[in-house]
Amino acid sequence: MDTSTTSQQPQRPLQGLRILDFSRVLTGPHATRMLCDLGAEIIKIEPPDGDLTRFTNPRVNSLSTYFIQQNVGKKNISLDMSKPEAVDIVKKLVMHADILIENFRPGVMKKLGLDYASLSALNPKLIYASITGYGQTGPWVHRRAYAPVVGAESGLTNHQGMARGGQFANDPFSHADVYTAMETCAAVLAAVIQRHSTGRGQSIDIAMAQTMLYVNEHAHDALWDEPTPPEQIRSFEPGNYPVLTAANGDKVVVSGHPGERGTFDLFFTAIGRSDLLTDPKFIDVPSRLTNLEELQSILRAWALTIPDATAIEEALAKHKLASGKIRTTRELADTDWAVAREITVEVSNRGGGKVRIPNAPWKFSDATVTTAGSPKYRGEDNALVLGDLLGLSATEVDALTESGVLQRRVPPGATS
Repeated sequence: MDTSTTSQQPQRPLQGLRILDFSRVLTGPHATRMLCDLGAEIIKIEPPDGDLTRFTNPRVNSLSTYFIQQNVGKKNISLDMSKPEAVDIVKKLVMHADILIENFRPGVMKKLGLDYASLSALNPKLIYASITGYGQTGPWVHRRAYAPVVGAESGLTNHQGMARGGQFANDPFSHADVYTAMETCAAVLAAVIQRHSTGRGQSIDIAMAQTMLYVNEHAHDALWDEPTPPEQIRSFEPGNYPVLTAANGDKVVVSGHPGERGTFDLFFTAIGRSDLLTDPKFIDVPSRLTNLEELQSILRAWALTIPDATAIEEALAKHKLASGKIRTTRELADTDWAVAREITVEVSNRGGGKVRIPNAPWKFSDATVTTAGSPKYRGEDNALVLGDLLGLSATEVDALTESGVLQRRVPPGATS
C-alpha cells in the first residue's frame, strides 16, 4: 500500500506497554514519568492517604506542582490495600500489565501477597521492578532511606562538604532519587527487550545507594590505593574549575583545570598571559597546584575586565575552552535556546489554566515523545481503568467505592 501521503502522527516508542505504578514521592514516579513520555500507559495506584507530594506547595486547584511534574499523563486509581478485595483487584490488573514498579520498603508487597513470586505465577511475562534504599538483600535491607540519607551514606555529602572546606550540608537536589529513576527506566526497558527472546518477565532489584556509587564518576579514584605520578591531576578535579565574575556581575564556570597539562596553556594564552607559560612558579603541574590560588586570582582579575558572560565565552572559545553562565532555572527556561528546543511545556492545571513544567528531553526523528496529558486526582480513573480492563460496571465500581475498597477524591468544578 502506498503510504507516501499518510499524515498520521508518529507513534510513541513504548506505545502498547502497560505499567502498574505503585511508587510514590520521586524515584519511582520520575521513572514512570519517563516511561509515560515515551508512550507507555501508566496506571498509578495510590493509597487512600495519597502520594506525599500531593501536599506540597505551590499548588493550584488542589494539585501540587511537584505532583504535576512527576505524574502528568498517568491514569490514577486509588485502592485501600488493607482490604482483601483491593488486593484481588490488583491481581486481576496484573493479568493485563507488562510491568509493575514499586518503591516500598522490602517486605511490604510480600505482606500484601503482591510480591514478584506471587504475581509472576499469575502473569509469567510480568517485569517487576523494586526500588529501595539498599536493595532486597544484605544487612541493610530494612533500613529506611530517602535521597538525603543515601547521599550521606554513598559519599556524595562527604565529597561536597570537603570541597567546601569541611562545611557539610545536605544537597537541595535529590540526586539519589533521580539517578535511580533513570537507572530503573533503563533496566525495565532492557528487561522488555530480553522478554522478546525469552518470553518471560523477571524481577529487578534496584538499590539507590548502589546506584549512587555506579553514577559517581570519581568512585574509581576513591577506590584507588596506589600512588599516582605528580604530573597527573586525579580524576580531573572539577571542583577546582574556575568560577569567574565579569564586569557586569555575570558569573561563569569554565570547564577545565587551570593547572592541568595542556589546559594551563589554553587558559593563559586565552587571557593574553603567555608569559606565565615559562614562569618558574607554574612550570609544571606540582608547582601550579602549589600556586593554584594565584592562578585562579589571575583569571578572576582578567574576567573583571571583560564586559559580560558572552564576551568571556567568546574569548575562551577561541582557545577551545567551554564556559557557561551561572543561571537560575527560570533564566535557562526563558532563553531563546529553550524556546527553540521547547524545553518546557504547559499542561492543564485542571481549572482552566496551565502549569509550566519541564518537557521530555528527547528528540526522536520518527516518534512523538513530547510530554502530554494532564495530572489526575486520586482515584479519578477508577471507573475507566476497572471498566476497560476488568469489565466492571458502573454499579460495581460504585459498590466498591461505597465499601471503601476504591477511593476517589476529585474536587467539584475540576476541568479536564
